[in-house]
Amino acid sequence: MTVDEPGFRVGLGVDVHAFAPPEAGRRLVLGGVEIPHDRGLAGHSDADVLAHAVTDALLGAAGLEDIGHYFPDTDPEWKDADSIELLRAVRRIVGDGWIVGNVDSVLVCERPKIRDHRRKMRENLADALGVDVSRVSVRGTTSERLGFTGRGEGIACEAVCLVQRGER
Repeated sequence: MTVDEPGFRVGLGVDVHAFAPPEAGRRLVLGGVEIPHDRGLAGHSDADVLAHAVTDALLGAAGLEDIGHYFPDTDPEWKDADSIELLRAVRRIVGDGWIVGNVDSVLVCERPKIRDHRRKMRENLADALGVDVSRVSVRGTTSERLGFTGRGEGIACEAVCLVQRGER
């Protein structure tokens, strides 16, 4: 590490997906957890906004390209891909030079309520990142019926990730 290079870095990830029409038959997957809901999210992969936001936060912290660079939605290989597996792949791309310090994330939606699923989401994300579950936070909030999330048109997620230099 040079004098100019910090021993830690922070990345921000944001993702948004619209709900697919009910007839599309999409599953709703958040943090690798299938959640009972009348509609799933539209997207090329499984449209897991939580996993996507965390993935972009990790990539940003490591100073790398965004998720679309590594898994473009124009590539049929990633059609219906499991986003937890994409996060696991990004952890390998980031490499052992960076240790994940912690991840904090917020899902924004009126429904579904995520409180009963948070623990499993945290476990899935922690497993993909190779860290203890205590280092991963998943919270939910509403947008007080404002905007596209408030109208129930989709779900948004923001995540931050702290990484530090070192070996796992």
